[in-house]
Amino acid sequence: MKYFPTIGIECHVQLSTKTKLFSEVDNDARGKEPNSCVSPIDYALPGMLPRLNGEAIKFAVRAGKAMNCEINKSSRFDRKHYFYPDSPKGYQITQFYHPIIGAGFVELPSGEKVRIEHAHLEGDAGKLTHFGSYSLVDLNRVDTPLIEIVSMPDIHSAKAAHDYCKELWRLMRYAKVTHGDLYNGNMRFDVNVSLAPEDSDELGTRAEVKNLNSFRSVERAVEYEIKRQTKILEAGERVIQETRGWSDATGETTGQRSKEEAKDYRYMPEPDLPPVNLSAEFIDEQLADFPLMPADYREKFKGIIAEDTLEVLLDYPELMKKLGELPTDPTTIKLVSNLFASVLLAEEKSAEYLNDLPDKKQLSELAEMNEKKELSSTATKEVFLRLFDPQMKGKDTKAIAKELGVIQENDLGALEAIVDMVLAKPETKKAQDDFKNGEEKVIGFLVGQVMKESKGKANPSVAQQILREKLTK
Repeated sequence: MKYFPTIGIECHVQLSTKTKLFSEVDNDARGKEPNSCVSPIDYALPGMLPRLNGEAIKFAVRAGKAMNCEINKSSRFDRKHYFYPDSPKGYQITQFYHPIIGAGFVELPSGEKVRIEHAHLEGDAGKLTHFGSYSLVDLNRVDTPLIEIVSMPDIHSAKAAHDYCKELWRLMRYAKVTHGDLYNGNMRFDVNVSLAPEDSDELGTRAEVKNLNSFRSVERAVEYEIKRQTKILEAGERVIQETRGWSDATGETTGQRSKEEAKDYRYMPEPDLPPVNLSAEFIDEQLADFPLMPADYREKFKGIIAEDTLEVLLDYPELMKKLGELPTDPTTIKLVSNLFASVLLAEEKSAEYLNDLPDKKQLSELAEMNEKKELSSTATKEVFLRLFDPQMKGKDTKAIAKELGVIQENDLGALEAIVDMVLAKPETKKAQDDFKNGEEKVIGFLVGQVMKESKGKANPSVAQQILREKLTK
């Protein structure tokens, strides 16, 4: 019997507000000492009341827009009860009954759409680090504002799960609601996998793989779960509904605990926070400067930038924004996008360079000089990298190329004189005779001599053309 996989994904996105969801404590604990970004509110000391961070509401609105979701004008918070060392309150403040973000969809690079059921605001839990016989808790992450995005079961392969998570990561970064640092857990994925017979109308029993923090891990975990559950079903046994952990080292999932249902959490309305009511004007204000999304750029540059190059560049909102600022001339877009993908991203300082890209005038001038053959491909790359020098800020690109001495000689008269000098040299006589006798490859040697005589400034294609004309007369 063949089994059909169905995958649903819950994604936790930490919002990059300056302070936490319910306290005025630094929200960015990356690289900081454990338990150094906490307050009495985070510790849940008696009498400490939460106060909602308005910036988190604004970020949630932008996140919803990025996923083509409805923004609910009325939402409220609830208490989700569970007892775990990383949750000092004994409950989590979340939105269960009335979330701020309603239904929507995420469009994958393939054009396929994954529906979003809803996304809700909540405070994150702390972090446990296990050391064999004991564990340590770090509460820096407690009540970091996050949205939990719940997909519909529209994904049916490990590759599609990978693509969905990556596209979601892009959307959240383009909307500027998260740092998107996967290593530090700014986005984490819980993946539900179930198998059912191909002709079945019902879904199978699901297993949830928790806290995946890379797209590759998502893909590998789904692949493993499909194989694991297939073996169980083929043996005539039943899949257990449970939470499982993933190990990148072993490439396997392992059982952790039975999967809780909503009733196990004893949800109740949060008594210390009022409902959130948003006006249409407030929502419009948050979306007034909303940027282009990946799907917009795919449409904008369709047929201009190669698909594989575009998918690489879409991981970098800064580069796509800069490309969007350039003239719509396809030649300019093609050249600059290739420089971004093959030259800039290969540089050790690429992350640093992304924060201070050359202006659109410099990049347009560079493309124009390349198009006019004033710069060779090597010289174009050299000038391009020079544009990132802080001293070159706003400087004319042609002036920079002149300083570097890389502008090609295109003057036919000047090039013809250099070619005549080369052909007059005794050491080129044999190559000239070989060419006249049909040995085409020696033309490369002669072009090299012209380049040497011109100190690398001759346009090699023009030099070759002049050489051929003179040698075939």
